[in-house]
Amino acid sequence: MTVGGVAADGAAADGLVVDGAVLDGAVLDGSEQVRAFWRELGLPGLVDVHTHFMPERVMAKVWAYFDAAGPLVGREWPIAYRLAEEERLAVLRGFGVRAFTSMIYPHKPGMAVWLNGWAAGFAARTPGCLRTATFFPEDGAAAYVRAEVADGARVFKAHVQVGGYDPAGPLLDPVWGALAEAGTPVVIHCGSGPVPARYTGPGPVARLLARHPRLRLVIAHLGMPEYVEFLDLAERYPGVHLDTTMAFTDFFERTAPFPRAALGRLADLGDRVLFGSDFPNIPYGYAHALEALTRLELGEEWLRAVCYGNGARLFGVG
Repeated sequence: MTVGGVAADGAAADGLVVDGAVLDGAVLDGSEQVRAFWRELGLPGLVDVHTHFMPERVMAKVWAYFDAAGPLVGREWPIAYRLAEEERLAVLRGFGVRAFTSMIYPHKPGMAVWLNGWAAGFAARTPGCLRTATFFPEDGAAAYVRAEVADGARVFKAHVQVGGYDPAGPLLDPVWGALAEAGTPVVIHCGSGPVPARYTGPGPVARLLARHPRLRLVIAHLGMPEYVEFLDLAERYPGVHLDTTMAFTDFFERTAPFPRAALGRLADLGDRVLFGSDFPNIPYGYAHALEALTRLELGEEWLRAVCYGNGARLFGVG
């Protein structure tokens, strides 16, 4: 299967067509290319568990950090979908994404409550957005996390690399306990890619799961580049899921290739692998992420589960 004839690097010369208009951009691929992918699989669309929508000034700072190839990026990283919020939403709708997230994350104390308030409002006014929340190791975190769960948060985001904290640290223990009890999924960036940080890697997460084995953790980026170690954790703990965000793409296969010897294990975990894109903060067209999954040759049943079924089941998407 190909994704509407997308080139190997995900580029398309004619830009992205949304509601009949062409959005300029060297690596923007047309919505029909993405829609062809899920139509050929007999799916009603896509569930994307790893997309970023943030307050405007926060998103601008994130893009500026990528533009500067900051220390946590470590390489040139052009933003493919540098568009206004409404245009980005139109792009996702044009792709046929039926459910997505607003992955927010604080980098210091005092940010999480404000971000959660913004994300709640965004989800309320945005059809298809799974209400997303976040937290930071700080006094009161358990209380505001419980409040978010009670008020309808459907997924949380934890970013160990950016936050610079130990996910198994004592301040977060009651937070994880509350999330384990509620069964609310947490997308956690804990692998050492693209650049390692003090608390990235499988060790802190292994300690966390030993204390809270019922957690529903979604390991972002398949735990890149510690793929095998995070597969080990997924095989050990039935609540651990993996998202495919940026894995297998040309951009990361050059620097952090997934070991082909582990593909069989990934296939066996097919009911706990979820499609994620990192939209809009990707340096290639959206369709390339789907083409990269297709190139694994794990079969159409696996693709159907990863790109729609597993996320729909985890989040109760119709």
